[in-house]
Amino acid sequence: MKKKKPTVALIYDFDGTLSPGNMQEFGFIKALGQNSKDFWEKNASMSVENDASPVLCYMNLMIMEAKAKGISLKRDSFRQFGKDVELFKGVKEWFSIINKYGKENGLEIKHYINSSGMKEMIEGTEIEKEFEAIYACSFLYNVDGIAYWPAIAVDYTTKTQFLFKINKGIKSVSDNIAINEYVPDDERPVPFKQMIYFGDGETDIPSMKLVKEHGGNSIAVYKPRDGKKKIIAEKLISENRVNFVCPADYSKDKEIHKVVTTIIDKIKSDYDFENLQKHHKANADMSKSKKH
Repeated sequence: MKKKKPTVALIYDFDGTLSPGNMQEFGFIKALGQNSKDFWEKNASMSVENDASPVLCYMNLMIMEAKAKGISLKRDSFRQFGKDVELFKGVKEWFSIINKYGKENGLEIKHYINSSGMKEMIEGTEIEKEFEAIYACSFLYNVDGIAYWPAIAVDYTTKTQFLFKINKGIKSVSDNIAINEYVPDDERPVPFKQMIYFGDGETDIPSMKLVKEHGGNSIAVYKPRDGKKKIIAEKLISENRVNFVCPADYSKDKEIHKVVTTIIDKIKSDYDFENLQKHHKANADMSKSKKH
């Protein structure tokens, strides 16, 4: 029987992590005839005035503003806006490069999105096919296929639940039974120590810290040549919330590539080391049972 390869999960926030801005800004807000600043200020006011979730508020605002401007609220329309989303340098080639590196080291690499952005828009990007699962905000659609209500709203604490789903190999968002069932750590498909989390901001802090505290690695990324973003990222490593800080350039041999390949090397070494220990212990136990 062929031995199963250990899995390494690379988990990404999207806005500010794989893309240099909020995904709504590249096509959707432009279609509204608004500028990004006005849209997000309106969203912040709605959130503060109603003491409401900023994520639910932006989803509500998207529906209201689109209706007012006669913009289609169908799933395919959101996917079309996703095609306009810009990506950081090297992102398009990143996945094949890292997958190849993992394969050469006897590991299976799987990629996941864990985002407060829109799932439908991410599905419209050219990298959608790279992901094992996309955990992000999405809408419910009526019989005419038009968005009318939030189906999933992902904020900074909600993000952590998806790490446990990845840990247990659960793709379904609605499944609240399997996620709570007891599974021994050594039987879980993706141990936390084999996770690498990429994030840029406040909505990622609980997830980045959780992965780090459970033996995995978290990387705070920032827009290259953006001093303000760099300070925010460096603050996270100073506060012991992440393991590494890198500019968001995913090209081969840049800092993120060097960090991730080094982490992969360590995961492989640790995996081999643990298996060697298990082998020696099993041999010792076998010898002991024969003597008795």
